[in-house]
Amino acid sequence: MSPKDQPENNNPSDEEEEKEMTFLEHLEELRWRIIWSLIGLVIGTIICFIFIDFLVDVVLLRPARNSGAHLQNLKPFGQLFLYFQVAMIGGVILSLPNIFYQLWKFIAPALKKNERKYISAIVIFTTFCFLCGIVFAYYVMLPLTLKFAAQFGSSTIANQFAIDEYMNIIISVMLGAGLIFELPMVSFFLTKLGILKPQFMTKYRRHAIVVIMIAAAFLTPGTDPVSQIILAIPLLLLYEISILISKLSVKKT
Repeated sequence: MSPKDQPENNNPSDEEEEKEMTFLEHLEELRWRIIWSLIGLVIGTIICFIFIDFLVDVVLLRPARNSGAHLQNLKPFGQLFLYFQVAMIGGVILSLPNIFYQLWKFIAPALKKNERKYISAIVIFTTFCFLCGIVFAYYVMLPLTLKFAAQFGSSTIANQFAIDEYMNIIISVMLGAGLIFELPMVSFFLTKLGILKPQFMTKYRRHAIVVIMIAAAFLTPGTDPVSQIILAIPLLLLYEISILISKLSVKKT
C-alpha cells in the first residue's frame, strides 16, 4: 500500500484531546477551574444580597418560627454578619451548577472520550441530587431537629438559641443532607474507577438496610419511630438508585 493510500488522521483536535497533560498543565487547569467557580460564587452572592431581606425573614427564619424556637442576637454586629453569611451560602447554592461543571470538566481528561459528552447531564443530575438533599433537610430534618431542641428539657427553663448557633445547625444539617443525596453520583464515580461493583452493593443490601436504620435513629432527634422511618425511606431509595446507576456504569465501561 502506497503512502497515498494509507488512511490519514485529518482531525488534529482528537490527538490534542487524547494527549496526556503534564503536571503543570493539570495545575494550570485546576487554577482556571477554581477561578471560574469563584466568579460564579461572587455573582450568586451579589444576587442573594439583592434579595437578602426575603432570604433572612422568609427562608432562614421560617424553620425557627414553625418549631417555636426563640432566637436572639448576642453580638454587636451579629445580624450584619448573619446577612453576609446568608448571602454567601445562597451564592454557593445558586452557583452549584457552575461549580459542578468546573469540577467535572477538570475530571474529564480521566474519562473516556465517549463519556465526556455526558458531562452536561452529569452536572444536571449532580446539582439535582444536592438540591434534593437541601430541600429534604429544610422541610423534613430541620423541623424535627429544631422542634426537639425547642421543646426538650424543663418547662421552667426557656430554650433560646443564639443566631450564630442556629445558623450552624442550619448549615450542618443542609450540607450533610446534600452530601448524602450525592450517593448515586459517588457510586457512579467509584464504579468508573473500578473500586465499586453493583454485585457488591446487591450482596450486602441487607447489611446496608441495617446501617441505614441505625443512622436514621442517630440522625433523628428524640425517639419517635415515625421520624426515623421518614428519614430512612429516602436513604433506602438512594441506595437502590445507586445500585442501578452502578449497573448502568458497568455496562458503559
